[in-house]
Amino acid sequence: MELTGAEIFVKCLADEGVEFIFGYPGGAALHIYDAIYRQDAVKHILVRHEQGATHAADGYARATGRPGCVLVTSGPGATNTITGIATAYMDSIPLVVFTGQVPSMLIGDDAFQEVDAVGISRPCVKHNFLVKDVRELASTVKKAFYIATTGRPGPVLVDIPKDITAHRCAYDYPESVSMRSYAPVTRGHQVQIKKAVELLLSARRPIVYTGGGVILAEASGILTDLVRQLGFPCTNTLMGLGAFPGDDPLFLGMLGMHGTYEANLAMHECDVMLAVGARFDDRVTGDLNKFSPHARIIHVDVDPSSISKNVPVEIPIVGSADLVLAEMAEALRDSGREPDKEALAAWWQRIAEWRGKNSLAYNHSDTVIKPQYVIEKLYELTGGDAYITSDVGQHQMWAAQHYKFRKPRRWINSGGLGTMGFGLPAAMGVKFAFPDDQVVCVTGEASIQMCIQELSTCKQYDLPIKIVNLNNRYMGMVRQWQEFFYDRRYSHSYMDALPDFIKLAESYGHSGVRVDSPADVEGALRDALARKDDLVFLDFITDQTENVYPMIAAGKGQNEIILKPSDEPSEIDERELA
Repeated sequence: MELTGAEIFVKCLADEGVEFIFGYPGGAALHIYDAIYRQDAVKHILVRHEQGATHAADGYARATGRPGCVLVTSGPGATNTITGIATAYMDSIPLVVFTGQVPSMLIGDDAFQEVDAVGISRPCVKHNFLVKDVRELASTVKKAFYIATTGRPGPVLVDIPKDITAHRCAYDYPESVSMRSYAPVTRGHQVQIKKAVELLLSARRPIVYTGGGVILAEASGILTDLVRQLGFPCTNTLMGLGAFPGDDPLFLGMLGMHGTYEANLAMHECDVMLAVGARFDDRVTGDLNKFSPHARIIHVDVDPSSISKNVPVEIPIVGSADLVLAEMAEALRDSGREPDKEALAAWWQRIAEWRGKNSLAYNHSDTVIKPQYVIEKLYELTGGDAYITSDVGQHQMWAAQHYKFRKPRRWINSGGLGTMGFGLPAAMGVKFAFPDDQVVCVTGEASIQMCIQELSTCKQYDLPIKIVNLNNRYMGMVRQWQEFFYDRRYSHSYMDALPDFIKLAESYGHSGVRVDSPADVEGALRDALARKDDLVFLDFITDQTENVYPMIAAGKGQNEIILKPSDEPSEIDERELA
């Protein structure tokens, strides 16, 4: 029996195991929407803006490990997805985005709502397709999911002209796909793995540095076992938080621009570094000429283009983190050897001295709410088991610093692109995936307004998300940089016309609570978390002057770190490291 392209499309999603598709209808996609109406295998979630659809699908993908799916129309529907696609691309998140397109015969004629979705998206997708024949639709969908989820994951866009969704052909969805031009390597080279183990066993000041690739490869368990087997210190990037338990004594905290003193100094002084699923981005390395000057580096990554891209490495290993770490652990056991315990004890003693500075400490107040205090209480009350989404800025850094993520896929944030507006729709995606789990969006008064219309989506689908708004009436991170580097010229970083967030939340049918006093923080959080069926918007009025510490200024080295407000952005005395 022949089906229309629209019917084929929906049946492909069902056969692929797609649970939800996030989208917004429009003319070029109406045949597909009609086919969605006539089935119940795939649930469509109506967002209020196409950017919200991509972020919701992204949050779903980060939390579950399964690809997120998006459906929008042509023209502005397609262009509105670009920010979300770029967000997923920077963080290697598997998305499959389907865009409607004007009929094939009108492409290139500047037809109503025509844009070149393939051309526009090309710089920020792993791959994209324009379907030109209904007989190619099913195989193209299969290829899209295969490319998005294998190797280094990423977003794939499929542009479907409206006439293709009306044409008919027999349905034939491939069980598997093989592409001669695309064959990602998953297993590491055995000789390289043996070299890596030898180097690890010779280390006197080792460190394990892991990123989001460990989480994407479902390698957190084997990483944890390997680190404990070695007894080495471990640090995570912002994207890697949760890959190693945040409350483990071997964990040094996050590293990088707002990482802990001990993580950054250990990276700077290490002699052997095992980097897994991390890409040595600028927020971690700082000045490349000063980065880890004594380190011999082992780099494990599934993407060969990431290895030695920013930092030269001694032992490159291309492969999936789970398989490479498992083989590394086996080779370590087979060797029958252990690291130098005496050297390792001396190294831990130095790390303990750096830890003694307590670089995440802040001055608690009984009169004004400190944002760090809110995050600490949130961690205590959720036991570290909540799914935490965030937007971008100071609140994101405080959440990363003070919420100890003990499990992978619990920290959902835009790391590479730094997308304001990500937090709320991402929380929706997580809540659809895990309706019985606690999902909290940590945000700021500037970020939340970027996609605040998704409160309407939350109402339609009864999503009892908790929103923790750290409201300091500034674009906080912009203000911090202006304070440090622009002589306190706060150009357009002050929020002059904020809404009453409580009334706004209530207008959407939700509950809102304003919290002004530190004494009320714990009670407000406890009450909100206990309300299992309600979305609660918690508006915490926080200290306007609070900054994120530690901080390494852009372009500085890891040892050039500002620890507290009294510190100037100057280099830490090298004698302190001796």
